[in-house]
Amino acid sequence: MLQEFKAFIARGNVLDLAVAVIIGAAFATITTSLTEDIIMPVVGALFGGADFSSYFIMLGPVPETYAGSLSDYAALKKAGVPLLGYGQFITVIINFVILAFIIFLIVRTANKLLKKPEEPAAPSGPSEVELLAEIRDLLKK
Repeated sequence: MLQEFKAFIARGNVLDLAVAVIIGAAFATITTSLTEDIIMPVVGALFGGADFSSYFIMLGPVPETYAGSLSDYAALKKAGVPLLGYGQFITVIINFVILAFIIFLIVRTANKLLKKPEEPAAPSGPSEVELLAEIRDLLKK
């Protein structure tokens, strides 16, 4: 079983997948920072200083022991208040779109760089019509 496991791990696909997962996780961290630290503050400034993470709807009561702000999404969520956090969802969607677009650009560039040279077309022989015409002419003789 150990030998089979070693053979499985040594296959290129598994190693490629492991590297892709690790790089993908690091890349996701970068795009999350890009979204939260650069893009969303600019978008918030364009919409009058709005912080999308503060857009939520309380779906239940706030515990009586809660002493924090009623506009702090993270604190309310930590306190166990049922919340519909649509602002956070908007942030995650923007993060996904940015990540998908960057991956699209990477794949597109890789496809252009790894494009296989076109093979020269095989010399074309006579078409069916030409062959039939030749046969007809030979039969006429």
